[in-house]
Amino acid sequence: MGSGKSETAAVLSGKINCNWLDLDTLIEKNQQMSVSEIFQKQGEIKFRKLEHEQFSQLMQNQESFILSLGGGTPCYANNHEFLQAENTISFYLKTSIDELSKRLWPEKQHRPLIADMQQEEMKEFIAKSLFERSYYYNKASVVIDTDGKSSDSVADEIKNHLV
Repeated sequence: MGSGKSETAAVLSGKINCNWLDLDTLIEKNQQMSVSEIFQKQGEIKFRKLEHEQFSQLMQNQESFILSLGGGTPCYANNHEFLQAENTISFYLKTSIDELSKRLWPEKQHRPLIADMQQEEMKEFIAKSLFERSYYYNKASVVIDTDGKSSDSVADEIKNHLV
């Protein structure tokens, strides 16, 4: 959350002329409600089930595409195994706690997991989440540090790994 996955994927899509999909957007379209509404009305467990089903279906596709995931996607329902498939290249956009806090604070009302948190509480949540999720994140094919970098520059780094 906040590492620039969706924005970078959109930029990369234009640079390499490849279809881009956003997992959260697909879930929202299929459920006809926002991720925030799914969390509020049905809970995180239901959301993670929907996320896994949509992700599983997409990963059976034989076409090449760019897929931006939610920050928790690799950590649930063995989703990380899809990212280690032979025909898949995954990227972890590694971002520091301070940078994530700076990016997320102005838009926290749109993020169901942090919407009601104060700034210090949010920073602690980010640190805890990164610690808990680092095992899955570091299974990515490539790790790219995003601190102080634009989405365009990160997309260029990813593009270089695809050649």
